[in-house]
Formats: sequence, structure tokens, C-alpha cells
Amino acid sequence: MPAHHKVPKKKSRDGLKPHKNFKKDRKIKQKSEDTVVSEGLPLQIDDDVPDFPRGGGRVLSRQEIDEVRAEVDAEFEVEERGSRKKKKQQQKKSYATENDLGSLFGDGITGKLPRFANRVTLKNVSPGIKLWGVIAEVNQKDLVVSLPGGLRGLVRVNEASDLVSDGDIKDAESNLLSNIFYVGQLVSCIVLQVSDDKVEEKGKRKIWLSVRLSLLHKGLTLDVIQEGMVLTAYVKSIEDHGFILHFGLSSFTGFLPIKREADGGEIKLNSGQLVQGVVRSIDKSRKVVYLSSDTDVVSKCVIKDLKGISLDLLVPGMMVNARVQSTLENGIMLSFLTYFTGTVDIFHLQNSFPATNWKDDYNQNKKVNARILFIDPSSRAVGLTMNPHLLCNKAPPANVKAGDIYDSSRVVRVDRGLGLLLEIPSIPVSTPAYVSISDVADGEVRKLEKKFREGSQVRVRVLGFRHLEGLAMGILKASAFEGSVFTHSDVKPGMVVKAKVIAVESFGAIVQFSSGVKALCPLPHMSEFDIAKPGKKFKVGAELVFRVLGCKSKRITVTHKKTLVKSKLGILGSYADATDGLITHGWITKIEKHGCFVRFYNGVQGFAPRSELGLELGCEAAAIYHVGQVVKCRVISAIPASRRINLSFILSPRPSMGDSVELGSLVSGVVERLTPTAVIVHVSGKGYLKGTVLTEHLADHQGQATLMKSILKPGYEFDELLVLDIDGSNLVLSAKYSLINSAKQLPVDLMQVHPHLIVHGYICNIIEAGCFVRFLGRLTGFCPKNKATDDGRANLFETFYVGQSVRSNILNVDIELGRITLSLKQSSCFSMDASFMQEYFTLEEKIAKLQMPESENFDSNWVKSFNTGTIVEGEIHETKEFGVVLSFKEHTDVFGFIAHYQLCGTNLEIGSTVRAVVLDISVAEHLVDLSLKPEFICGIEEEGSKSRTSKKRKRVASADLEVHQTVNANIEIVKENYLVLSIPEYSYAIGYASTIDYNTQKLPQRSFVNGQSVVATVAALASPLTSGRLLLLLKSLSEASETSSSKRAKKKSSYKVGSLVEAEITDIKPLELRLKFGIGFRGRVHITEVNDHHFVEDPFSKFKVGQQLTARIVAKFNQSEKNRKACQWELSLRPTLLSGASELEDGVITDDFNFSIGKLATGYVVKVDKEWVWLTVSRHVKAHLFLLDSSCEPSELIDFQKRFYVGKAVSGHVLNINKEKKLLRLIPHPLSIVSNATLGNKITKKDDPESIISNEFVTEHIHEGDVLGGRINRILPGVGGLLVQIGPHLHGKVHFTELADEWLSNPLLEYQEGQFVKCQVLEIIRSTKGLLHVDLSLRATSLEGIQSPKSVGLNNDLNSLISRVKRIEDIHPNMAVKGYVKNVTSKGCFIMLSRKIDAKILLSNLSDGFIENPEEEFPVGKLVSGKVLSVEPLSKRVEVTLRTENTSSASKIDMCDLSSLHVGDVISGRIKRVETYGLFIIIDPTNLVGLCHVSELSDDHIDNIGSKYRAGERVMTKILKVDKERQRISLGMKNSYLSDDTSVDLLNRNIDENKHENGLVDDPLVSISQERSACGIQDSDPDYGSRECEVLAQAESRASILPLDVNLDDVDGSDLDNAVNRAEEHDNETATISEKNKRRAKRKAKEERELEIRAAEERLLEKDIPRTSDEFEKLVRSSPNSSFVWIKYMAFALSVSDVEKARSIAERALSTINIREENEKLNIWVAYFNLENEYGEPPQEAVMKTFHRALQYCDPKKVHLALLNMYERTEQYNLADELLNKMVKKFKHSCKVWLRRVQSLLKQGKDGVQSVVSRALLCLPKNKHIKFVSHTAILEFKFGVPDRGRSVFEEILREYPKRTDLWSIYLDQEVRLGDADIIRALFERAVSLRLPPKKMKFIFKKYLEYEKSCGHEERVEYVKRIAIEYVENSLA
Repeated sequence: MPAHHKVPKKKSRDGLKPHKNFKKDRKIKQKSEDTVVSEGLPLQIDDDVPDFPRGGGRVLSRQEIDEVRAEVDAEFEVEERGSRKKKKQQQKKSYATENDLGSLFGDGITGKLPRFANRVTLKNVSPGIKLWGVIAEVNQKDLVVSLPGGLRGLVRVNEASDLVSDGDIKDAESNLLSNIFYVGQLVSCIVLQVSDDKVEEKGKRKIWLSVRLSLLHKGLTLDVIQEGMVLTAYVKSIEDHGFILHFGLSSFTGFLPIKREADGGEIKLNSGQLVQGVVRSIDKSRKVVYLSSDTDVVSKCVIKDLKGISLDLLVPGMMVNARVQSTLENGIMLSFLTYFTGTVDIFHLQNSFPATNWKDDYNQNKKVNARILFIDPSSRAVGLTMNPHLLCNKAPPANVKAGDIYDSSRVVRVDRGLGLLLEIPSIPVSTPAYVSISDVADGEVRKLEKKFREGSQVRVRVLGFRHLEGLAMGILKASAFEGSVFTHSDVKPGMVVKAKVIAVESFGAIVQFSSGVKALCPLPHMSEFDIAKPGKKFKVGAELVFRVLGCKSKRITVTHKKTLVKSKLGILGSYADATDGLITHGWITKIEKHGCFVRFYNGVQGFAPRSELGLELGCEAAAIYHVGQVVKCRVISAIPASRRINLSFILSPRPSMGDSVELGSLVSGVVERLTPTAVIVHVSGKGYLKGTVLTEHLADHQGQATLMKSILKPGYEFDELLVLDIDGSNLVLSAKYSLINSAKQLPVDLMQVHPHLIVHGYICNIIEAGCFVRFLGRLTGFCPKNKATDDGRANLFETFYVGQSVRSNILNVDIELGRITLSLKQSSCFSMDASFMQEYFTLEEKIAKLQMPESENFDSNWVKSFNTGTIVEGEIHETKEFGVVLSFKEHTDVFGFIAHYQLCGTNLEIGSTVRAVVLDISVAEHLVDLSLKPEFICGIEEEGSKSRTSKKRKRVASADLEVHQTVNANIEIVKENYLVLSIPEYSYAIGYASTIDYNTQKLPQRSFVNGQSVVATVAALASPLTSGRLLLLLKSLSEASETSSSKRAKKKSSYKVGSLVEAEITDIKPLELRLKFGIGFRGRVHITEVNDHHFVEDPFSKFKVGQQLTARIVAKFNQSEKNRKACQWELSLRPTLLSGASELEDGVITDDFNFSIGKLATGYVVKVDKEWVWLTVSRHVKAHLFLLDSSCEPSELIDFQKRFYVGKAVSGHVLNINKEKKLLRLIPHPLSIVSNATLGNKITKKDDPESIISNEFVTEHIHEGDVLGGRINRILPGVGGLLVQIGPHLHGKVHFTELADEWLSNPLLEYQEGQFVKCQVLEIIRSTKGLLHVDLSLRATSLEGIQSPKSVGLNNDLNSLISRVKRIEDIHPNMAVKGYVKNVTSKGCFIMLSRKIDAKILLSNLSDGFIENPEEEFPVGKLVSGKVLSVEPLSKRVEVTLRTENTSSASKIDMCDLSSLHVGDVISGRIKRVETYGLFIIIDPTNLVGLCHVSELSDDHIDNIGSKYRAGERVMTKILKVDKERQRISLGMKNSYLSDDTSVDLLNRNIDENKHENGLVDDPLVSISQERSACGIQDSDPDYGSRECEVLAQAESRASILPLDVNLDDVDGSDLDNAVNRAEEHDNETATISEKNKRRAKRKAKEERELEIRAAEERLLEKDIPRTSDEFEKLVRSSPNSSFVWIKYMAFALSVSDVEKARSIAERALSTINIREENEKLNIWVAYFNLENEYGEPPQEAVMKTFHRALQYCDPKKVHLALLNMYERTEQYNLADELLNKMVKKFKHSCKVWLRRVQSLLKQGKDGVQSVVSRALLCLPKNKHIKFVSHTAILEFKFGVPDRGRSVFEEILREYPKRTDLWSIYLDQEVRLGDADIIRALFERAVSLRLPPKKMKFIFKKYLEYEKSCGHEERVEYVKRIAIEYVENSLA
């Protein structure tokens, strides 16, 4: 730089800035020369990590440190602004202004060449600038990138790769960034954001970058890429032969071979890693770019001069050929790629050590290579670099580090007013370093060039390093070489340093060392004690002494605790420094019950157990110590590998007690004092040792331990205590007899334990997963939850308690892990001796002694007087309800008691003297239990006569008993914890047995009663150790727990199936008797097992509780059955079983399923719901009776639930059998057996309860003429009639003319939906598709049967008013008829005469007068009367007139009699209708119609009749045949018949006559009617095949799926949608009809019309099914867009086993059907699916192939749903689940798809519904949430758990309480379930809402309808009353 430029004396503009405190010191000196400059040293430049770098930490968060640092630096910012003003005044003569040095110049925007090179600084960096950088740090959540000019940028993990943001790489991996990036990697990046000062609160600005290629390669297309170009890409995936690359753009991809071309070696790359490569070739057709990653080639490739290349296509790092354009003051300007210019900074020249004459090396037009350093799109400024390392595509090496000192560094260049360039002699190569003028000396340097000469040697200290330029920043100040701390690396734990307080916050103080390094003094370390106001103790600016606690990630923490600062003890700074015996200072961080955690320097932590805290017994650690307290502690042991240090607060190690006391030894002690949880004992004879006995360790029995603790006093002496553990100077002792007795067997270490060993121990902890059992010392075993009890499901916290004595069975010992696994099951750990019982009685005596008052001595003489088994005399003192109380003369304080059971019926009076036997004695209560039983007294007296003493008798009785002997005993007394038993076999010797054991103290105990017999084992004979008692072990405690197979077999063999038992009734239920027998065995007698022929009402009436009876075991309960704990056996009382042979085998008593269809079966009612009566026929067979099958009378059907009560006997005949579920369906009336029945069981559905296993013959239970009970399901619109339910899934239709006997004007008024009716079956029709049509009648005459003979002779006119015309033959001209208007047009109307016969009325015959608007005069459903004009029996057409005067027929000759026609006559006529099979001709001059068959039209063959003949033409014909019986006329028109020419003249003459006749030939109404009857079908009601009927019929036929069964116009989710739509319709009643509702009504009407047309087509096809391919071809040509016809054609091909033809027909249909008919095409695809599913090879692949084809032509969602329907119909549930999983991903915004997923899970009974619902709510739009959730709730009500559905409704109603549609749905579901209490409670909640009046009206109306349906008049009045109250309150 020229010397004459005067540069301001502030930091250089190259982005290097000294540390803030150094700036402050220097600027203070500029303000006043008298100010003393501090000796602080500068810290790192921007390129190094800031003082408190980003990253997590334990003390301060990143935000807190930024806030503190911003406030600390605020004052420096103010002073810096002040100093800038002064400096600007001194820079008037300066040529290079600050703006010049820090600006980005574009391509000559100002019109003149810039004087300085472009630079990127914090001030001019802006979003969008592309930069080249090198990665300096790779952290877990971000990257730190070193940028040009010493700047640093941060890259968040989601901006590190496009693959991360797109989800191709899981960013949850902690090492994601370290796998794809490395330190020193060169990357191109783009600035996303520069954090503003305001955002950072005056902290340092941060540059946020992105290295995503999608941003860097924006604008890059395949056309721009050329061979030889260098591109950067991600490794998207790793394949066998190479890597698939991703350029950040979706328009093309790349491929990189795995083998290198140079040496053939393999390239190793990770997925997601950035890679550079040279373009080798481009496949534009596949849009693939092939790269080569040869490093040498990549580093040498230069971007070519592309025509029209833009600035956006330039990426930092590209190498270009450039030419020197000019030299600048701090760099050079280059031109490259023809159009672009860029500048090179002086630090990026080719020579790393440019001297003063560096400009001489760069002459104009010199050619050089350079790489793009940065690009600013806004100013079009480009920075280049010629650094030799960067040109080779490598980052410069970092051979120096901050803090290094170099004594002999050479001055290379002196920049006047700026700084010095030095050459540092680093190893292996020298490193350039730059020293800013502010860092040259401590004082001000005015003339830098005079003080330093080029080539001179200086001493420099490295301040920082620029990674991208390879440039070190140095400092020459003398103060920089002083002091112990210069950078963070100089800071060591334990250092004592001086620092200045610069900020005080609530969390601590920020302090600064003299070098400028900052540290944190946390709040707890600011003082020895807690500080309420830290700002008062720590003043900002105060200089204090601190000690460094730690330095981690450049975060330094210090302490000001005086004890730590002044400590002279050794420093514990690592786990390796922890040596045994080391004494050091630390501070407490946490206090627990079991000890304290202590922290040392550098994060080292140790633990001091409670025994090493120096606490007094009974003291808590929290009372002595506090968190943060500095303590002096001693290292006991350390394990550096596991980072564990054990400490002691007792500095002098205690002498070992190993010589005096050992684990497991027995000691004695005296109670010193008591604490709430333990007893403190002074151990006798062991010096001054103390021990602790926890309350739980005072006894094995929990109750006795608690009692013992409450009565213990200081001074009590324990004879024997077991040393469980040694805790320092304290002994942990136990007084448990079980542990003391087995002290020698208790293990101390792992080597003494082996599997199958039974060891005593105690529970030390209980968790959810199991129990921890401890032995001696710290030896602990673990018992998993499933090994804790025999049940395996018990709650451990309720089953065991901490401190409980247990016997444990060792299962496994893992020496390596030091783990013991054990079992506490009673079955394997039961007691083998009397230790538990023995300790109980021994301790009971000790407790009695302690409870005696101190003034009284314990008198044991009275105890000796009442030895067990002796006879004593006493006086009756008192009589109570539960027994008799005795008093004794010699012992006035002792009382005796005789229970009622021991009185044996003896009546005793108060004051009388009795002699009784002692059974038991309670020393503590001074109570003796006695008995008056003769067997006791007599036995003792007999023995007394022989031996004279009772004691002698006892010895004799017990002499024969041996230990471990099994005896039978009787229970005499049931105590709380034990039983008093007598042994009859041994002179009624008295024994005692415990009802509990060690492991079962808290388990539910078995109940015992007096007199019960038990089996016991002698555990211990009477002796002083047993307190003179004979101790027994109950067999139930051991036998139930024996583990050997022989013992289990023995137990099971005691009772088996077929055994006779004596049992007692314990309870009588409606359907079973509960019994008990044997020892603890329970069973039940099912209601069907009482009688052989169980058609008996209330078979349990003759039994009562407590009754004894004999029963036979018929079965044992399955262990897996629920709620069977109370019952173990199935018993029977049937006389045939009881009286039969006792040696019945198991197999004979099995419940055979021997039912057949039609057989009479009887059962008892179990429950009654809204639709079914559920019966139990036997123990395992159930049956059900449908509501409508129970009766045909409506009154009985209404009282359905009242007629059938639980326990009622019901008989019926078997209709259906389900052997798998053992379920029968019954009907009351008998059945008839027919083959191929028209109704009944042929149509089944797997999910229905009545699904059956068909027999060879199917039973028909509904016949024509049967009278049935029905329920009106729907009132069809118009004259559609009624849809009546007559079975669970069977409906029939009542024609409009069959509603009433009389011709009523509106017969529907009497009926409403849900009403029960009595109906008669008129006709049963089965369609070819398997659908059933049942015609019903509600007419009274039909139900009453055949008319009486009197009615036959009635007047014809009267009879015509009542009867319905059944046959066309019954109609004749002039006959008076009545009918209902069916259809009206402008040409006339049709009326219904009966169920099968319609008639037409021409417009001219509607009335005598003129009718302007027939639709208004004759609405649909109107009743009319008329007279028959003509009848066509062949086509079944009737014409009627309503006119009273007959003028139309006056001109015609009335020839209604066929007798006037003769065979052979040639007549004239008019063609009425043209059909494919012939012509219908009206014979002149009559109204008779004849048929001329196609074969009689001509002598020659006629292909197309319609082209030759037309309706209305006059023809001549010859009568060939007259059938008077069938009223049919056959005609012929062949030329051979008509040889006479007169016939032609007659024809010509009649043509003119008939030109003016009015016919219906062109009438569209008639033409439609003609089409319907073309094949001889009667003109029936089109609504017969209406939508509802078709859906219901299809639902019944789904069980028998035909290969091509397609539900045309399938109703999607009809049940769910109808439920919601009904509610929405109710809700919409309160509002005006919107446009949307109108469109919906039009669409619905259109759909109904289409259904009517389709139903007509189906009936047309069913009546005259084509039989050949030709006939089908004609049919498909006439209806090319009808999927119904095409599918029938396919079915025909399959019927002749031509599968390939069926496929070809499907293909033809798909190509023929109009593209607009999407639904018709979809039907073909569904049929195709069914075809391939049945005949494909293999079916699954064939179906999927067809499915993928269908996706290309139809709506994908509809195709998926169609395939799903097929899978579900064919029960391929696995495939259905796979398809649903795909659908919820593909159509995740479709509510219907998610609902199908939920429905599938519920129907299959699978779990996971909640997770599916959660996923759906995340995916579905919010506007669909309510719909989805409500549908899900409905599904839960229908198929799942109603409670879950209620929960869902309650949740959404809490959020939307005013949605009446949701209330309506909720109410409908509850009404369907039928729980009246819940329904009424819900209605009450609904009517209490505050809603608009119209909505409240809807709710009240619904409530009223429900109560009316229930039939409760009081409730109806109640609803009306509260409705009136609501109205009054609203008005008020």
C-alpha cells in the first residue's frame, strides 16, 4: 500500500478485530493521556470460538450467556461510538475511507475502477451471498464454518443437506453431521440470515448459512451441464456398482462408479456425504449425469467459457482462467469468463508472503488461475482467491495454535498505518501471520515503518488463525507474554487467579481475567453460604481472587468459596487422581438418605455412604449437612474405569472390626434408645459398639414386630441378635428367629449360592418389576414379578412388605454380572419345619412379660395350672351370644371361655360348676379356651384311671406321634393367625398349626370353620422350645405348593371327572348353584344339569342354601376361563347320571354337540337385548331367538323384553347351527325339510350370529302363506309401499295395494317406522344373483285365511270394491275397477290395480271434460275408479277409462269375443309395437291384439325387423291360430298366405281411414312401458328394486360370493353415513334450505332414478336370460354402456368354463363403455378383480396386475376401496390389512379410508385403534376431524367397546357442546344399546344446554319420541312439562 495514504488508527478492515476489553483500554487512552493502560491482552479473533461458545452446558444456557455478554459489552459499544466521532475528525485527509475498505464493488457500477479489492465483513454481509468456507467444527446440532475475512458462520442440521430436510436421512441420529462432514472440508455455502443487533440484544452478530445444493444450484439445468464441468452432489444411496447422486434438484440425478479410473481402487463414501466429481457423460433421455471423482482431475478442472452463462450459475469453489486487468491498493482485479470481473484480496495472492513490491508480479493481461471465493448477487461483486492450497482444492494447513510463542519471526511487509506481515517459523512449513497496528505495542505507535524494518526478527504470540486463508493473527505486545492465562487452553482446574467482576446476574457473576478471558462464578460458589442479593457482595469492577473449578468446551467456571480458594490440600481434577487415602476438599451437590454426593474439580464426582458421614445413630444427613457446603473428605476407594469414587467424611480410618464382629455372627445387646423406625442397641462385650435393629427385624411376624416395638423400653436385653451388615461403626442387626436359626446357612458372597438352594432372607426393596431379597451384608437377589407368587398377577406392593422374612428358591446365579435370580413362590418355598410357628408362641410369651406392669412380677404358676389337654373346674360366670365365660377360684384374674361349638348342646346356668378340657391359653390376655366335648373329657378320664395324672396322659397320647408324620385333624378353634386342632386317631391330642407362612403373610388367607377336617404333618413334638405345644403344618400350605409331579398327580387324583361327591349349597344364582365339597373345593351346577328333561320352570325352587346333596363331577374348569376362581369343578344333579354306573369314563360325560336342524331344543333365558333372547341349552351350548320370530302378534312383540325374563324356560326348533361357536338359532314353529330352499339359511353371513354350517338339505322356515311378525323398517316414497323386516337380515315389501282391505285414499296414514305389524307372505322370488324378494300383505282378509262361502255369492260390484285382481285372466272389458295412480305424464297415466297388474289410462279417457294439467288433477297415490276398455292377456296390458260416457267406442264394432275370429281369415290391422321376436298387431275393427312371430313375417329371412316395419303402419295378415283358453291370437304375413290381391286393396283403403286415429304409438310413456314388458314381464313397480331393498338384499347375499359378484352402485359406509346424515338432517331442520341441500336433493333423486332403471334392467334380464353367445352379443350391442349386461356376459362365459373368453369380454367392455361412464367402468374392473381372484395364476399377482391397470383409468381411491371390498368379502384379511396400510399413506387426507382402517381393526378384534385414530387426526384436515371422530365413536358402539365410544363423544362434546348433530348421533347410539338410565341421563344433559330455540325444539322432540316409544306416560308428561318450562323461561 502506498506510504502517502493515511489510514486511521483503528482495527484493520480485513475482519480482524481485537478483543473488546483491549479496545476499551486503548480507546480510554485516546480520550485521556493520563489514563493508565491496563495490562490486559487481546483474545481470539472472530475465526476462533467466542468466550462463551455455543453448545449445551450445565450452568448457563446459550441464551443466558449471550444476554450477559451483550450487557457487559454495552459500555464498550458506547465508548466505541464516541471514539469513532473523534477519529472521523482526524480522517479528513484520508483517501481510503471506511466505506471504501468495507464495500463490495460490482462490475463498474460507479463508472470508474475501484481502488480496493472487494471484502466481506460483518457490516456488508447479507442474505443471498454465496461464500466458500472450510468447516472448523462439527457439532451434534450444527456446523461451524470459517469464512473469508476471518468471519464465522453457523449451519443448522436441517440446512446441512437437502436429504435431511426431505427426510431421506433421519436427523434423529446423534452422529448425523459427523458422518457426512469433517473438519477441514471445503464447502460452498449461502447466507440465509444475519442476526440483527436488536435480535441478539447488542450481542455479536451471527451469520446463519446453508450448504443445501438446492439453493446453491438454483437455476442449474441439464442443458447447462457440459462434459468436464465440476459438480458437487450428495450421495443419495449406495448401490452395488456405484453411488446414486442427488444435486439438490429433482430434474436430474447422477451416478458415480464405485471404482476409481486411475488405480481401480474402490471409493468409500457415506450416504448423505458431499462429493465432487467431473462430468464424464450426460444421458439426457434418462436425465442422468455420470461423474468421475478422481481427485487430481477434479482439482485441475477449469470451468469453460459457456455461452450466455449467468451469475446465478457460478458457485464458490469453481476454478476459472483469469487475466489481470489492473492492480489495486490492497489486491488485484481479474477478468474471467469473458463477461465477469473479480478482485483478489492481498491475503489471497499466489505468494503467501507477498513483499512490498508484490504488484510487480502482476502485470496487466497476465494469465492466472483462480477460484471463486464469494459472489454477491445484489452488487454483482465477485471475490477470487489464488491461494496455492485452495487452487489445489485443499484447505491450508494449520501448523500453529493460539497461544504459541515464536521468538524469531521475520517481518515480510510493513503496511503503513495497518500492520505487519510476518513469517512464523512453524513446523513443517512456515506460516504467514499478520499483526494489526493495535497489537504491535502496549503504547501508541505513530510510525510503524520506522519501528519495524522488512527482514528484521520479532517475538510474536499467536492470537488466532484464519482457516480459509491459512493466516495466523499475532500480537507483539509485551503484556501478551506475561501472566499465566492467555487463552482458554492455559486455564487449568485448581488454578488460583485474579479476575475482575464485569456483570452480576441472578444465576452468578461473569468475571474477566487480565488477558480478557471470561469465566462464570455460579451463584452457589459466590460465597460459603447462600446469598439472597448477589449484587451487594459482588460489585461490578471489583477485582477478587477465584479458583478455577473446570474448563470444558472453552467454558470456564470459578469459585469464590474461601475454603476452596485457600485450601492447601491436593486437587482432585480427574478420576485417575483419586488414590486411596487422599484427603481433599469438595462441595456437596446432593443429599440422599443413603449418603451424599460430593463434587470436585473438572466435573469429578464421588459418593460418601451414610456410614461414612460421621452421623450419630438416628440422625439424618440433611440435618447436619447442606447442599453447597464445602467438606473435607477422604478417598476410600476409586474405580477410574467406571468413574466411581467412594468417600468418607471421617478423615482418620477406623480400626477394622473384622476381628471382633463378623457378618452372620450372633451377639447380644441392650436397648439404649428408640427411634421412630428402629431400636438402638448397645452391643455387649464388643467394646463401645452400637447396633440398629429396624422395626421389621424385631420378629418374623409383622404384627408381633409392631407390637414388640411399641412395648420395648431402654434396658431390655436381647439374648441373640444376628449381624446382618456392618455400616462403619454401626452394626445392622436382626432379631428375626428365621435368620438367627439359619445363621450358618446364610450366604455372604456369591460363591456360596447355587441354584435350587432354599435360603432364608428378607425383602429390602419392592419395585413394579419384582422384589429384592437380601441375605448377609450387601448380597442381594432379585425375584421377578412372575416368580413372586403362584398367581403371577398379584400386586407386589400388596403382597409383600419391606423387611418381610421370606424363604427364597435360588433359580440362577450369574457370577460375571454378580446377579442372583430367585423365586418366592409358595409352591417351592413353603416351610418344612415349625420355626415360624415356634417363634410366634415364644415371642408371644416375651410380649406378655413386657406388657406386665413393673410393679407386678410375671406369675407363671397359673400357666402351669392350665396345661393344654388337662381338665379344669370352673364356675359359669357369664353367658354371651358367642359362648360361655368361666371364672376360677384359685386364679381370679384368669377367665375361661367355651365357644358354642365346644358346648355340644349343653345348657349351662350361671353359677354352676363344670369340668372342661384346656384347648388353648393366651398368656397376655389371661384367657383360657376350653371344651366340653365328651371325646376330650372321656378320653382323659380313661387315661387318668390308668396313669392318675393328666400329664401322663399327654405323654402317652403323644408318644406314638413322630415328626413328619401325616395325620387327619379336626379344627376346634380358629384363631387369627393359627388353628387349634385335635387328632382323633391319637386320643384327640391337641395341636397347633399356622394359617400363614413366611411368604404368604399378606396374601388372602383360606377360610376355615370349626369342625372342618384337615390334613396336617407333625412339625415338632411338645417340648419347652415349643412352649409345650404340639406343632403341626397344614397340608394345604405345603401340598398346594409341592413341586414334584408325583405330589401334583396325587392331589389331582383325589377328584376326577365322574366322581360322586357330597356337597353343600353355598349360593343360588339365577342360572347356577354354587357348591362346596371336600377341603376347599368349589363347584357349580348349571341350570341345565338339574333335570334330565329340563323343560321345567324354576328348577332351583326345591333347593336352599346350606342343603347337603350328592352330585357327580362332569368337568373341570379351564384355567384360561375368566372369573372361574370361585369354581373349580362342573357338577351335575341329573338323575340319570347319579343313578348310572359310577365308573363313568371321562369321555362319556363330555357335552356332545348332537343337534340337527329341525330338532326341538329347550333352554333357559340368560339375557334379553333389543333384538334377541339369549338362551343356554347346556353348559357349553347357547341359543338365541330373534325378536320377530317370537310371535306374530304386534302386542306381544311390543312386550318382547317383558315376556322373556332371566331363567325362563323356552323351547324352539333348531334353524341354524354354528358348531365353532356352539350356537343355535331357534324358532318357535316346526320346520319342513326341502331341497334347495328358496329362503331360510341359504344366505348367510360369517359375521352374523346366525351363521351356520349347512346340511345337505336346507331348512325352509318361511313359506308362501305364512303369517309372520314384522317391523316396519322404512316407508317408501310415493306409492312404493312399506319395507318390513321379518328376519335378522331379511326384509319384505308390502305393495301399496296390500296395505288395507278397503280402497283408502291414503293407506299409509296408519303406519309409521318401527311399528310392529302382522303380515302374510304372498310370494318369494329368488333372483339369479341370489337376491331374495319377499312380497307381503297387511290386508286383514289375507291374514284371516280363505273367505267364507257366503262371500262367494256377493254382488260382483261389491266384490270388486274389496277384492284385488290377482290374474290378468280375471279382468274383462267393461269391468269396474279401482286403483292408485302410479305415474302421470302429459299423455295419460298408469294406475295400480293390484300387486302385479297395472293399467294405463289415455289422456282422453281421464275425464269427461278437458284436463289442462293431469299432474295436478291426478297426483301419484290418488285413488281412482274406472272401467276396463281392453285387455291384452299375452302382454298383460290393460286399458281403463275414467269417463262415465262411452263415446270412443261408438264408432267401433264391439267384437270382444274370440269366436268371431276364425283360422284362415285374412284381416287388416295396425302395427301396435315392433319387437325383436315379432309384431303386435291390433285387429280391425276390434281392440284385440295378435302376435305375428318373426318366423311368420316373410318367406325370406329378415335380419332387422325394426328397419322394415314401424308402429302405426297398416298391414294385411292371416289368422293362423286362435287360443281361446289363453286368449292368444297367432298371425302370419308371408306372401304365400296373402295371394289374393283384394287384401292389398283393403290395406290401401284402410290407410287413409286411420291417418286421423289417435294412438299411443309415439307416446314415450307407453314406449317405456313396452320396453319393460318386452320379454313378457308384467309392468311392476319400479321401486320394488329400490335402493334400500337392494342394499339389504345385497347385505344378505355377501356370504356366498360369486366370482363376478359386483354390487352396482355400492353404498359406501351406508350405516355410518346414514347415522350422521340423519343427525345432520335433523340439525338442518332448524335452518333454511341452502343451495347445497338443493343440489344434494337433485343428486339423490338422480341416483334413485338410476336405481329404478337398473332394477328394471335386472328384472328384464332375470325373466328372459340369454342362453347363447349370440343372444348376449345382441344384448351388449343394444346396451353398450351397461356394466350389468357385460358382467352377465362374463358370468355366462365362466359358466361354460371359458375363462379366457371372460377376460376378453372384460377387455371389450373396458374399451367399449363410454369414457364418461366412470362408475360403469369401475364395475367392470371390480368384476375383473373377482375373476382374477378366482381363476388367476397365481390369484394374488393376477389381481394386483389388474389393480395397477385400473388405477390408470379410474379414480385411485375408488379402485382401492373396490379392491378392499373384494378382499373383505372373500375373507382375505391379511391382504386387506396390507392394502389398508398403503391406503392410509396414499390417501392420508381421506376420512373414509381412515374409517375403513378403524372398522377393520374393530371387526377383527385387534388392538391398535387408538394409535390409528391418533395418526389419522395428525393427517386429516381439521375440517374432517369431527366427522372422523364421530364415525369412529359409532364404530366403537357397533363393533368395539361402547365405553370407548362414549369417551370419544364426551370429548368432542366438551369441545363443541352446541353441535346438535353430535348430540343426535350420540343419543341414537345409546338408544340402539337400550340402557334406559344412560339414555335419560344423556337427554337430561342435552335439554339443559343453552341453545337457540329451534335446536332445543329438536332435542325436546327427540326426547319426547323416545319416551313415547318406551310407553311410559309419566315420562312423556315429564318431558312435555320441562319443555313448557323451557319455553316460559325463554320468554321471560
